[in-house]
Amino acid sequence: MLLQTIASGLTIGCIYGLAALGLVLIYKTTDVVNFAQGEMAMLTTFVSYILLQRYGLPYYAAFLLALLFAAVLGTVIQRFIMKPVQRAPLLNQLVLTLALYMVIRGVAGIIWGYVPVGYPEAISGEPLQLGQVYIKPNEIFVLCVSLLLMGVFYVLFQYTRTGLAMRAAAQDMQTSELMGIKVTGIFTWTWAIGAVLGGVAGMLIAPITFLDPNMMQEIAILAFAAAVLGGFVSLPGAVAGGLCIGVLENLIATYVSAELKAPFVFLLIVLILYVRPNGLFGVSQARKV
Repeated sequence: MLLQTIASGLTIGCIYGLAALGLVLIYKTTDVVNFAQGEMAMLTTFVSYILLQRYGLPYYAAFLLALLFAAVLGTVIQRFIMKPVQRAPLLNQLVLTLALYMVIRGVAGIIWGYVPVGYPEAISGEPLQLGQVYIKPNEIFVLCVSLLLMGVFYVLFQYTRTGLAMRAAAQDMQTSELMGIKVTGIFTWTWAIGAVLGGVAGMLIAPITFLDPNMMQEIAILAFAAAVLGGFVSLPGAVAGGLCIGVLENLIATYVSAELKAPFVFLLIVLILYVRPNGLFGVSQARKV
């Protein structure tokens, strides 16, 4: 029972980690806390659902086209909504992302309504048994996709010229511009990548939670919690925070109470932050990956 609970928690934790990764990436590069991240993911998931159900595309084709939509969505939001306030006070940008959250959610509700609908799994079939642990094929898909994307974007951010430019822009935007870095282009890439990561999280969680305009509400809160637990400026921290929360909430739901899992999870996060105020991977002064 314990191993099964931990395995299931790791699967859902990977999704939290992906969502948190998008949040941290945008914040680390642009200093903006994107409260619309969950709603952007929800919109991307609805696009994939339409491609699947209305146009009958294969799952993987719909998946990739939806991610293309997510990248375009992130680009449009940065270019036409966030760029004009790029040098405005951060509070103004924060309020703008909250406005985006309300607008996207409201528009989705008008178009699709609020009745939850089922979302297909990428892979179906009998669970695989590994010792005492049973793993569904779709859970393996979730783990593989999540770990692959986490690795790809970590390498991108840490070891490529684009990643170096992102890190430089995060440290000092004005100095980066003087050094010839096109900060606006970097910000656009960051929002596009963040939207893609959120979109993947949305499409992976939809078969578990059903699809409706409110589907990402709780997921986004837990992704924020994972980002905070990891330090909010650390990409590995976001992943570690997501995995910790996924396992913790599963353990609490199994051995304490499903209704109390959210309060217990956040209480544990408060206790951890009391010991490490900057999170598991956070630093007090300089930002680091």
